[in-house]
This record gives sequence, C-alpha cells and structure tokens, in this order.
Amino acid sequence: MEAMVSPTQTTTVPLIEAHGLTKHYDGFSLEGVDLTVAEGEVVGFIGQNGAGKSTTIKALLGLFPIDGGEARVLGCPSKDLSRSAGAARKEEIGVVFDTVSLPEHLKIADVGRIYARAYRTWDARRFQRLTAAYGLDATKTVKGLSRGMGMKLSLACALSHQARLLILDEATAGLDPMARDEILDELRSFVAEPGHAILMSSHITSDLERIADRIVCIDAGRIVFDLPRDVITDEMGIARCRVADLERIADSGIIPEGALRYLRHDYGIDLLVPDRFAFAENFPQIPVDRMTIDDYMSLILKGGVR
Repeated sequence: MEAMVSPTQTTTVPLIEAHGLTKHYDGFSLEGVDLTVAEGEVVGFIGQNGAGKSTTIKALLGLFPIDGGEARVLGCPSKDLSRSAGAARKEEIGVVFDTVSLPEHLKIADVGRIYARAYRTWDARRFQRLTAAYGLDATKTVKGLSRGMGMKLSLACALSHQARLLILDEATAGLDPMARDEILDELRSFVAEPGHAILMSSHITSDLERIADRIVCIDAGRIVFDLPRDVITDEMGIARCRVADLERIADSGIIPEGALRYLRHDYGIDLLVPDRFAFAENFPQIPVDRMTIDDYMSLILKGGVR
C-alpha cells in the first residue's frame, strides 16, 4: 500500500544529493561519498588538507568524470553541469574556490562587465554595492588584490547573479575577523531566502560554529561523520581525566562499550562525552568542557577507542 501524504505535508528535494561518489587518482581515492544539502541548510564540510574536500566539490560541479556513484545539483546530474544541458542550472549556482579564478589583468569594473555577459540574471547594482561594501576599488586589477580581497571579489561575483545555491571552498580564508563577520552576515541573509542553501568547506571551524546547521567531515576520501552542529557544540563535551578516572568511567557504563573515545596528553586524557550534562551529574568532580568542532574532529580522527 502506498503511503498517504497529507495536504499540508511537503517533500523537499535536496539542492545537493550525492550517493556513492567515487573517483580514483594515483595515491588518492574518493570512496563512496554520500552528501546532501537541503533547502535552508548551511552544511559545513571539514577535513584535513588532502582529505578530499575540494575533489568532492569539483565532482559535484561536474568538473571531471567520476568513476562511480551519482550526484545531482539543483536536480541536474552533475555530469551535465559542464554541458549545454546544465547551463540553466549553472546560473543558479554561486561558486567560490580557494584561489581567485579570474585573469590577473582585469580591473574589478571589467569583471562586472564580463559577468554581465555570462549570466542572464546578473545584478550589476548588487555587484557594485557588494564590492563597495567590501572595500574593493573598481579601478584595481585582480593582480593587485591580496588573497583576502580576492576572496571578497569572488564572493561578490557569486552573490550577484541570483544564485539559489552557494558552494564555497575556503571562502573566508585570508580574511581578517571583521571581514569574516561581514561575510558571515551576508551568508546568513542569503540562506534565509526561500529555496537557498550553502555548502561551505572551511578550516576556520569557528565560522562554521556560528553559521552551519550540519557538519560533514571527510578523511582519506571517506565521510567519517555527518552530524547536526548543535549535537557537537551543545550536547557533547570533553572530560579532562586522569588514567584512574578513565577506568572508573569505563566501568560505570555511562558511555557504551566500544564507544569510549579519548586522546592522551602529557597532562592527562581528553575523553569524548556524548552528553556533558548527564556526565557532570554522574562525575561532578571531573571537569567537562564544551565541545568544539575542532575538538570533535581531533577525537574522531586521532583518538583511541576502548
């Protein structure tokens, strides 16, 4: 019998949907990556250098043929995004890579004119407003921009052609804290619009703690966790233990057997606690701190398990 759907119930198709995404290179493979980004979401994409973040993003954008799996962006198969069949969908995707992909001799005003010819939906007034707000002089050339200013220019371009989806690869790298605040405010405004979403790769996990709804971590070409951000930062914690404390905690059963994950240091042991509030009630004498995304990634990637 088919499931009944009530008149008020809606089905949302993910703006990004990848299943089993696989790509083999000499010395590295993307292995069966599953990734979704739903409407209204900001998904933070993290991992160490060389873990596969940029390769995944380029695979989603159809910049090279994949060896297995499938991906769709805004309902369009990724393989079609590099063909004429995907041209209309590409207009709805704003992309910022970790390097400025514009000819160095162009002036910023020229960049706006070129984009106006490339995108039917180009908003010249928005581009001028954003470049002015970001402190970008229209007469300056791309070559004369610092890395941070180059990232601002790329973001201004991505935000000026009525995109529904932003795919950002280290877009806040090289920006000072005040500039990052401005960019994050702009991204919050973007994702608040109906039908919008963001996939954001970043090493600056404090930015993701402020803006992301979910955190997806990749390591050695495989997804190692995909969790709501508030589960990590609001529910979990790090207990600062001694060896004797670790044994008592293990014996208590408060953390399931085989799920006790820890990192040893010269000064003691950091223990991953799934519920820091329950832990504090059971072990009030053991300090337990709030978890950060960096903390959780380190414990998952480098921690021991018992």
